[in-house]
Amino acid sequence: QVQLVESGGGLVQAGGSLRLSCTASGMIVSINAMGWYRRAPGKQRELVAAITNGGITDYADSVKGRFTISLDNANNVLYLQMNGLKSEDTAVYYCNGEINTPLVMVSMPFWGQGTQVTVSS
Repeated sequence: QVQLVESGGGLVQAGGSLRLSCTASGMIVSINAMGWYRRAPGKQRELVAAITNGGITDYADSVKGRFTISLDNANNVLYLQMNGLKSEDTAVYYCNGEINTPLVMVSMPFWGQGTQVTVSS
């Protein structure tokens, strides 16, 4: 019913930049909020950044000042601009959306398949 597709991951040297994108499609009435999560090898999944449809943002302390999240409400595209990348940013990055569909009365969480980000030191 709803699909989230990430793109933009890859291999980059420490200090470099990448921009991740996540396109939401399908039976979307509206989007309440979206976010980026990541899971590094041997670690639990953690929230990287989140944004509401009104533009309120939140960031993990580890990425503040380096990453910027943005949401194109008109086209249902979520972005994560990552600058000053460090080796500890290496992880699979997942897109998440709290999305309203025509099928239920409350928003539901949807997840993308993930995109690998590898930062070499």
